[in-house]
Amino acid sequence: MRADSRSDRIQVLVAEQAARRGARAGVVDVCTAAVATLPVGGAGLSAMSRTSASHPLCSTDDISAQLEELQLTLGEGPCVDAFVRGSAVLTPDLLTGELQEHWAVFADAALEAGARAVFALPLQIGAIIPGVLDLYADVPTVLDAEQLADALAFADLATLLLLDTQIVEADPTGGGPAPERGFEDLGAYRAEIDQASGILTVQLGVGIEEAFIRLRAHAYVQGLRLADVAADVVAHRLRLSPDAEPDRTDEET
Repeated sequence: MRADSRSDRIQVLVAEQAARRGARAGVVDVCTAAVATLPVGGAGLSAMSRTSASHPLCSTDDISAQLEELQLTLGEGPCVDAFVRGSAVLTPDLLTGELQEHWAVFADAALEAGARAVFALPLQIGAIIPGVLDLYADVPTVLDAEQLADALAFADLATLLLLDTQIVEADPTGGGPAPERGFEDLGAYRAEIDQASGILTVQLGVGIEEAFIRLRAHAYVQGLRLADVAADVVAHRLRLSPDAEPDRTDEET
C-alpha cells in the first residue's frame, strides 16, 4: 500500500472516531482507532520528556492505563526504551527470558495486569520525542509488515495531534470528516517544528528539547497554534530571548 494512501485511511479512521465523540480529533481517537484496526486489546499514550515529568495522556482500558502508569513509575519497559532509543520497541511475548531479565520488575507486573505482548512506538519530530504510543495484546502477538506500517502511521498522526496542530473536524451532520479541510501535511509540519527548535537552540543557548519546550510554552501562553509560532521563528518574524519577552520584527508590524 502506498504511504499516502495508508496515511489517508488512518486519518479517516481517526476522524470517524472523533465524529462518534462529537469532538475535534485527539490522541484518544488515535488510540481507539488503533485498537479497532490492529490485533491488539488496548492502547495508551504518554507525554514524555527528559526535562520534566512524563505523564499518561490517554488509555482505552484498565490494562493499558496500568501499563502506562507502571512504565512511568518504574522507569522501565517498552515505552521507556522507545523514548530513550528513538525507535519502535516490539515485544511479541513478555514471557521471553531475556525480556524478563531486561525488565525485571515491569515484565512480571505487566503480565499480572493482563498484557502478554506490548508494542511501543515513539512520536518523533526530528531529534525530539514528545511522547510514546503503546499497544498491548493479551496473547503472544506478532505484527506483520502491513500491521506494523499501520501502527507507525497511527503514531505519526498522534504526533501531529499531540502538538496541537489544527486538524480536520467531523462533519456537523455526523457524516464523517469534511473532505475539503483535511489534515495538514505531517512531513512539512514536523520539519518546520524541527527547524524552529534548531534555531532556538542558538537563540537561547539551550539543548534541542529545552528549545522545543520554550516553543510550545510560547504558543500556549499566547494562545497560538504551534505550527504558526514555528513558522514565525523560521521566517525570523519571532525571536525568543533567554531573559526577556519574545520580540517580533518590524516585518510583522
